Amino acid sequence: MANTAASRLKARPAIPRPRRAAAPGRATQQIVDAVTAAVIERRLMPGTRLAEQSIAEIFGVSRTIVRQALNQLSRDRLVTLEPARGASVATPSAEEARQVFETRAMLESELARRLSQTITPAQIATLRQHLQEERAAIARTDVPGRTRLLADFHVVLARLLGNEVLAQLLSDLLSRSSLISLMYQSSMSAEQSQAEHVAIVDALERRDCEAAGRLMGHHIASVERNLQPMTAPSDLASVLRPELHLPS
Repeated sequence: MANTAASRLKARPAIPRPRRAAAPGRATQQIVDAVTAAVIERRLMPGTRLAEQSIAEIFGVSRTIVRQALNQLSRDRLVTLEPARGASVATPSAEEARQVFETRAMLESELARRLSQTITPAQIATLRQHLQEERAAIARTDVPGRTRLLADFHVVLARLLGNEVLAQLLSDLLSRSSLISLMYQSSMSAEQSQAEHVAIVDALERRDCEAAGRLMGHHIASVERNLQPMTAPSDLASVLRPELHLPS
């Protein structure tokens, strides 16, 4: 009898549990990640309007969650929020870009000169490992990864010098120049940037103070020169959720 009852219980189909909505914090991060990836991968061009209602419908969330995500993206300087106009992808001006790269060139050329005087074999090994990771990211067309690594190279140099204030200052400058580079940098200029990183490390290893400073200045000027405009954006839904719009 007990066995029959147990058999009936086993035979009953499992009752599907209702799917829970994503937690608000998780949903917010999902939108942040999608917009960031779309900007990094050059699927969203500067100035593209990010309508709250459209994004809410794309992700199936409330406009409150969308607003939280846009506020976070605004703090990251990827999005501009304007009263009565809403949110749009940030559009750095040519003058802002010029000033950012000019400041970086002044700071980082001196950084390279000073580091060449104190760098150790262990620190060179750290930089060689970083260069290898850059090459791997470029080879597999990992746009977010390569952009992060190419930017991190400069902060790593400041930390190797032991100047945390300079490292923090560079991080702030890089967050601004990275936005410009993320939107405009081509695959070719990423490869060129990586090759120039190799030349800088070679000069540091030789302890060639003047070459290290000169190559760093040339590198930053080269990055600025290679910035290129993006093409026009696609439909917002296909840009933010490309997996839902794959060709059949």
